Amino acid sequence: MAIPKMGLMAWFNMKIVDPLNQILRRGLEPKQLAFSTALGITLGIFPICGVTVLLCGVAIAFLGSLCHAPTVLLANFIATPIELSLVVPFLRFGEVMSGGPHFPLTSDALKKVFTGQASREVILSVVHAVSSQIGCNQGSCSISLE
Repeated sequence: MAIPKMGLMAWFNMKIVDPLNQILRRGLEPKQLAFSTALGITLGIFPICGVTVLLCGVAIAFLGSLCHAPTVLLANFIATPIELSLVVPFLRFGEVMSGGPHFPLTSDALKKVFTGQASREVILSVVHAVSSQIGCNQGSCSISLE
């Protein structure tokens, strides 16, 4: 059984446009749709990979009928590339905010992470990244470049 090749536009239409159209056809209120999308994207850029789905699940359970679960999860899925591209900036911004030491992003540091020798530094870098993301979400994300 041959697997047909799918172009980028066909994949985009199948994975993103069609689910959005299905959501819009159900007749959701624009306010609820906007809130659910904003919630999914906001929780989707949390700098710890894999935690975003859990955060969205908790938010959906907590908010109940105030948000639309498929929209929150679809926005979370769409925010994944943004999340991955913001991990290093959140890490660096967290170091600046907390005054913590600079965590080197080199192949030697990666080797230490995989062998378990850099556990304290990794935990501190995750704390810095999370604190910077929380600071940005609270509206204090203004950096003046001199």
